[in-house]
Amino acid sequence: MKRKYFVALLLLISAVIQAQVIPANAVILRKAGQDGVHTYRIPGITTTHKGTLIAVYDNRYKNSGDLPGNVDVGMSRSKDGGKTWEPMKVIMDMGEPHDDNGVGDPAILFDPATKKIFVVALWSKGNRSIAGSGPGLTPDETGQFVISESSDDGVTWSKPVSITPQVKDPAWKLFFQGPGNGMVMKDGKLVFAAQYWDAAHMPHATIIYSDDHGKSWKRGTGAKSNTTEAQVVETTPGTLMLSMRDNRGKFRSIATSKDMGQTWKEHATSYNTLPDPICMAGFMKANVNWKGKKKDVLFFSNPASSTARMNLTIKASTDLGETWPGAYQLLIDERASYGYSVMTKIDNKTIGLLYEGKGDLYFLRVPVKDISK
Repeated sequence: MKRKYFVALLLLISAVIQAQVIPANAVILRKAGQDGVHTYRIPGITTTHKGTLIAVYDNRYKNSGDLPGNVDVGMSRSKDGGKTWEPMKVIMDMGEPHDDNGVGDPAILFDPATKKIFVVALWSKGNRSIAGSGPGLTPDETGQFVISESSDDGVTWSKPVSITPQVKDPAWKLFFQGPGNGMVMKDGKLVFAAQYWDAAHMPHATIIYSDDHGKSWKRGTGAKSNTTEAQVVETTPGTLMLSMRDNRGKFRSIATSKDMGQTWKEHATSYNTLPDPICMAGFMKANVNWKGKKKDVLFFSNPASSTARMNLTIKASTDLGETWPGAYQLLIDERASYGYSVMTKIDNKTIGLLYEGKGDLYFLRVPVKDISK
């Protein structure tokens, strides 16, 4: 066989194998190169009171690199539980010069009391992301923690506003969001996971919260040093559980707080239970049908490995994060990927999973029964 035909055959076989491992019912929400965007990354998703799914993500126009760069926040809506999606809209664009004025790493939540959707993101005016951000509060000094909102189910969005002066210590290098999803506590407080890089450039995962439905914001303290991208849930009323990306590698770190992040206690499952290859991970609490009964369940999604971003898996805990039984997990996608994922409840029997490929974003409707077995 001539070499060029042999190479073509190998490429065809590789493509077939690749196609076979993509979940059969997955929707390619965003395809690399679509709408002039080189890479789609950093997913967030929420469900509104109308059942509308709102997905947000980075539009990385020129390459796959993080901020600083030409990056906007894109948004997609679905009104049929994620089966089909409307055309993408850009909801955060900080204007010229685009190559030096990016905004990204979004997180999203829906407030059932006001019916508003909030999206937070990091604005880097010039080199004001992790490497280039410094002390201070202004856009010319430090990265900006910006927020946009929608009051019409995601159809239109407000211009991004910086809440940096409310939440950042001026001595810190940088303060910004999770990314991924925020959540709403039983008493109505809005909560986003966050991270700050202190004066010594050491990162700490934490939270921000609003007790007046987004009119003002407050911050917590650091839950653990050398942790960054986190997600937060409320286990029992008033108790927050923070799942943190730990730069030490191998496992997720977990901490709980009963005073809105003013103090934290490392959890028994911290850095020993949930393998993680130093990556962002999805984390949510949902009341679902679990083996025939309504139950509060914690769901966790990440590349289930201590060393590689592959084997994306959803795991479930039926005791509010005290244990994560091996029986309650579902392998979603074996392929190597960028690894980030987020979840939302679609209905009592279904959760929605939005996750990264390598430049693409995939959405999957996952039956709860497939996880509970």
